[in-house]
Amino acid sequence: MSRDPAFEWIGLFSGIGRAGGQLKPQIRHALMQAIAARRLAPGTRLPSGRQLAGLLGVARITVVEVYQQLVDEGLLIARERSGVFVAAQEALPVGLPAGGVAQEGWEQRFAVRPGGTAHSSKPVDWQRYRFPFLSSELDPALFPAAEWREAVKVASSAGAIQSWSVDRIDEDDPALIAQLCQQVLPRRGIWAAPAEVMITLGAQQALYLILRLFAGRQTVVGMEEPGYPDLRRMARLQTDRLRRLAVDAEGAVPDADFAGCELVLLTPGHQSPTSAMMSAERRQAVLRLARARDIILVEDEYDTDLFPEGARPPPLRALDATRRVIHVGSFSKTLSPGLRLGFVVAPPPVIAELRALRRLIMRHPPGNNQRSLACFIGLGHYRSHLRRVGLVLAERARLMDRLLPAYLPGCRTQRGLGASSVWVTAPPGVAAHRLAEIARGQGVLIEPGEFFYDEPGQGLGNFRLGFSSIGTDRIEPGLAGLGRALEELRPARRAREGQEVVAGWQG
Repeated sequence: MSRDPAFEWIGLFSGIGRAGGQLKPQIRHALMQAIAARRLAPGTRLPSGRQLAGLLGVARITVVEVYQQLVDEGLLIARERSGVFVAAQEALPVGLPAGGVAQEGWEQRFAVRPGGTAHSSKPVDWQRYRFPFLSSELDPALFPAAEWREAVKVASSAGAIQSWSVDRIDEDDPALIAQLCQQVLPRRGIWAAPAEVMITLGAQQALYLILRLFAGRQTVVGMEEPGYPDLRRMARLQTDRLRRLAVDAEGAVPDADFAGCELVLLTPGHQSPTSAMMSAERRQAVLRLARARDIILVEDEYDTDLFPEGARPPPLRALDATRRVIHVGSFSKTLSPGLRLGFVVAPPPVIAELRALRRLIMRHPPGNNQRSLACFIGLGHYRSHLRRVGLVLAERARLMDRLLPAYLPGCRTQRGLGASSVWVTAPPGVAAHRLAEIARGQGVLIEPGEFFYDEPGQGLGNFRLGFSSIGTDRIEPGLAGLGRALEELRPARRAREGQEVVAGWQG
């Protein structure tokens, strides 16, 4: 193959493969990256279309079309009877300006400190681990790729693009709002008008905006203990009076601490992280107390759409006659965390102010994502997807319930009805963070319980096992690996090994 002697064409296109999707975009991307990185210098002659097609094992027309696109965009130059060459590119700045130095002392200038502690109990590259027992992720194999592509195609028609591509200032895509009001919320037992619904970038943004709107420095905000760590950090950015609320087997306890709050943040469907489901009696008690003490309730129903049919408890919003409950939902746990779309249901005056606040931050979520999701729901794909995922998670739940006693003997487990995670209490003397470290060495990821507690020293023997993120066929070998890690930490074994070491030394 003819090629520039200073450049290895095989290395440039090493990432090209049919498993990566359509070949034309891959070839185009590889060339553009090489040009931008100066791996292909201006004036470099590229292989002919026939030569490159032979190298890559693709049709010649595929390469020719890529070349023509890049010629039209000025990245390549076609010279008659000479070939195709890299065009001269605009010079790019390199490094800092002469004499430039980094400014020191940034920490002293921060008005708030949202960082400073670990923000997640899972590694960023969690997908490379073979046994990820994580509750905050969804197995990529469960994503409805073909149905989503169809929805995106519908949302990409000329008429649809004209509709969603405009700046809506603080409004949302009316098509998605309509689908929420007509299909998603009624499944939860909630009937809402469009003026009572707002789209957010996941439940996370919804909760942040609500706290920003309602919590001042002296507002007493109640949060479950244990609870969602990032929500605790968001609350502390707003108030100096964050109160820990007790949790039992029925969820948050409506006690005196609860009664002294002005704003309470709850996860009644499946308490995060214990998965406890708030009973019907407890829900009524919470609502009575909120009415009597004029408490605003915020319920994060992050996974309620995955409840088995007929077993879904009504959200607090559906039971609330006084409209003091703000309902937060998300498509992250049911469809894809990367989609980053959620919603808030609240009285119209609250929604109006939340829209104004959101506008100051980022106007509105991307219109193309909103319309694609609206099409996905409207075509019936969301309902079908929930049914399929529900069957898979039910199978995994039965497997977990059967295998946990065998592979984790001595551990106590708790899993609420329909939950896709198990809250585990290890045997006395076993620290969950050490168990997580050892298990990770075997490719097993778990979530240590202390991460979810505000009070230091709590939850040291607890950990969460999610099974929405791990393939069904990997659950048993993953639990076996976790069981081996647990065995290494059992006090009896450690004591026995210590005695053997002492005996050997004495001998």
